[in-house]
Amino acid sequence: MKTALHGGVSAPGVVACALCGVLWLGLLNIAHRRIRTLAATTAPAAFAPRHAAAAALCTVAMAVCGAALVL
Repeated sequence: MKTALHGGVSAPGVVACALCGVLWLGLLNIAHRRIRTLAATTAPAAFAPRHAAAAALCTVAMAVCGAALVL
C-alpha cells in the first residue's frame, strides 16, 4: 500500500494494490482449504490439479503485481 501511494494516489497504483490484496486472499483461501483437508483425515486426498494451478497462478500474479508496484 505504501509503495502504491508513495508518489501520490494514482488509479493504476490503487488497482495494483487492490489486486495484490485479492490475490493474497485467494491464496490464503486455497491454503486454508488444504490445511483443513490435511487435518481432517489420516490419509488425505491428493491436491487437486485445479487447486494447485490456482495457488501457483496466485503466487505468480502477486509477484507480478508487486514488481509493478515497485517499478
